[in-house]
Formats: sequence, structure tokens, C-alpha cells
Amino acid sequence: MSALLEDSLTFVALLTAIYAATVLVYFILGYGITWLNDRNPERRIQKGRRGEKRKAIEIRQSIASILVTCTSVAIGLFAQHQGWTFFSPWDFSWWTAVPLFLLCMVLFDAWFYFAHRLLHTKLFYKYHLLHHRSVAPSVWSNDSIGLVDTALSQGYYAVITFLVPFPPIILLAHRLFDQINGTFGHAGFEYFASRTARYPWPMLCTTYHDQHHAEFKYNYANYFSFWDRVMGTIAPNYDRRVEVLEGEAPALNLRKAPSVTGAAETTAAD
Repeated sequence: MSALLEDSLTFVALLTAIYAATVLVYFILGYGITWLNDRNPERRIQKGRRGEKRKAIEIRQSIASILVTCTSVAIGLFAQHQGWTFFSPWDFSWWTAVPLFLLCMVLFDAWFYFAHRLLHTKLFYKYHLLHHRSVAPSVWSNDSIGLVDTALSQGYYAVITFLVPFPPIILLAHRLFDQINGTFGHAGFEYFASRTARYPWPMLCTTYHDQHHAEFKYNYANYFSFWDRVMGTIAPNYDRRVEVLEGEAPALNLRKAPSVTGAAETTAAD
């Protein structure tokens, strides 16, 4: 077997494993968070919209866009494996795992912010429009993105291994975390409103990205509010909304919510 064929098979096997695992996580999170949402209907952020009606469309698109994301991850890991990167990956240890994971988050958040801002320019918005058809996002919306859009926002994994020698396990752990974070970020229901999600703390809650979908021109970041605050793109009412949600948050319910009959409700499919 030629070296080229062997390398090709190795890459395909790596990509297949990452893709299969990501699709599995996508559905586990989707149905798991839906189960939680069904038991906590009062936590819905956009009361008058039902983004879940786009479920079938979003799943179909997600299956394609997840392949692009996983290809980016596979390229980065394969390049490391082949020794094509500028540095050999650092040895993994439990002592360095947390700071390296946090560094990976910080770098990805910067990449995502500026890629996201680029996708909102006139030249690139046509690639991002598909994602914004989900005005009220749901758990199925996180990966419902155009393929060019996905390549830009998730290309981080294919590039970062050439610049920073993260151990492969750190990159894979970050990819898993980002999938979980993104799904909750698009869930349409608020579970994380707290002081740490508003100024002066840098963390976010689901309302942050939900506002981006509803109002379009604010809240471009992924994990932290730092870049939005520095660049002046944070929603002016975000911190106040989180503070209000903190005070209004009902107790988390894990039992099936009773059916509500006779209540007038808007059911727009946004």
C-alpha cells in the first residue's frame, strides 16, 4: 500500500470517527434539552415564536454543516499527526489541562467573533443568511448553517494547530464543549441567567445569542462578552435583561409540564 493511500485512509477514518461522534452528540443534546424545555415552558425567551417548527429543515442542514466542522477538526489533528505543523503538540498532563483548555476557548472566541462580524458584512452575509432564518433559535439551530459560513467560523481547528501546539485531547475536548455550549446557546430557553453572565463578569447565558438572532446586530461572541463590549456591539439592554431574568427564574422542573388549554398563543414558525 502506498504511503499516500495509507495517509488518505487514516484521514478518512479520523474524519469518520469525529463526524459520527458529533452527529451522535447533536441528537443526544437536541432531544435531551428538548425534554428539559418541555418541562420548563415558562423559561422560553421569545414567548411568541416557536422555532421548533423548523426542526426538520435544520436537522437536514446540520448534517451537512457538521461534516464541514469535523473536516476542519480532522485537518488540524491530521496535520499534527503528520508533523506538518510548526511545533509538535505539547504533552498532555492534568496540571496543564485546565489552562490549555481556557487558552483554547479564549483564542476560539476571538476567532469566532471576528469571523462572525465578517459574515455580517454585505459581501459575506449571503453565506450567513441561512442561519438567521431561525429568528427564534431552537436546539436544532446550532449547526443549521451554510457550508461557507461553517468553514469560516469553524476553520479555527484547521489553523490553530499550526500556530499553537495544543494536545489533540484539548482540541477534541474543546470541540465537544463547543457543541454543548452552542446547543444550549440556541436552545431558546434560559437556564443560565446569573451574575456571572452580566457585567462585570465575562460569561454569557442563552439570552445573549438569542438576542443576536432576534435583533441581528448585537452579541457576536461565543463564550465571553469581552469582544462585544470592547467593540461596542453588545446589546444595550442585555445586562438588564439578565438581571431581570435572575429575579424571575422559576424553580427548575424535571416533571412533565401540565397542558395549558384555552390560552391564546402566537405560534410563528420563526
